[in-house]
Amino acid sequence: MKKQMITLATTAALTGAFATTVSAEEYNVNSGDTLWSISQQNNVSVSQLKSWNNLSSNLIFPNQSLTVSGQASASDNGSSNQASESNTYTVKSGDTIYSIGKKHGASVSQIKSWNNLSSNLIHPGDQLSVGGSTAVKSESSSNNTASEESNTTASSSASSEESSSQGDVVKQFTAEATAYTAYCAGCSGTTATGQDLRANPNQKVIAVDPNVIPLGSKVWVEGYGTAIAGDVGGAIKGNRIDVFMPSNSDALDFGRRNVTVKVLN
Repeated sequence: MKKQMITLATTAALTGAFATTVSAEEYNVNSGDTLWSISQQNNVSVSQLKSWNNLSSNLIFPNQSLTVSGQASASDNGSSNQASESNTYTVKSGDTIYSIGKKHGASVSQIKSWNNLSSNLIHPGDQLSVGGSTAVKSESSSNNTASEESNTTASSSASSEESSSQGDVVKQFTAEATAYTAYCAGCSGTTATGQDLRANPNQKVIAVDPNVIPLGSKVWVEGYGTAIAGDVGGAIKGNRIDVFMPSNSDALDFGRRNVTVKVLN
């Protein structure tokens, strides 16, 4: 990976009131890269990359130079930037709405409401608003008189939200997991159920043995998240799954591992 850092700094000498720093980091696209894999490497979202580079589609080319950080302008105390960063969260592989809400003191329903989500399905690279966490803390402070019983109820509610963030579990087992891409040898890029993975590289899809997990099932995979059982494979038999990754480097990083699999209702 080749990176170049360009930094420009200008100081207001007359007033001494503030300093402005403008920085931009560039990334040279390698063969096999996708916007999604680049966004994961640089902890930004796909939409930010497209905006910073004036891209109208997800199509990129080897040796293309991409800006992978926004231009930042901070006041002397930097408080506005800190507030902005604390109000958004970039989804990482393995995250669930429940785990994100727990980190920011919010419930599953609040996260869904703030982001207009109609389901619990999220994808790596998505940016979620978690700005309501301040309101949640305030509400908590104003209700200091809550009894021990209330605390117990809150605990039960959290467990219930974790379950609802994944859905009702129909079956749970340990499986051997590997990863594949839409460009592997002999791959057409279209799944057994008709999903075009090359056109939609951010989809969460796994290949399964239909005798173990019916095609079309919603499935939660440890370290991958919630996906659709939409594909099959010649070597995918019994308690084995193959998780789809948008790039070869992501598939290699995932490797081969034993994971918990939950088939959801």
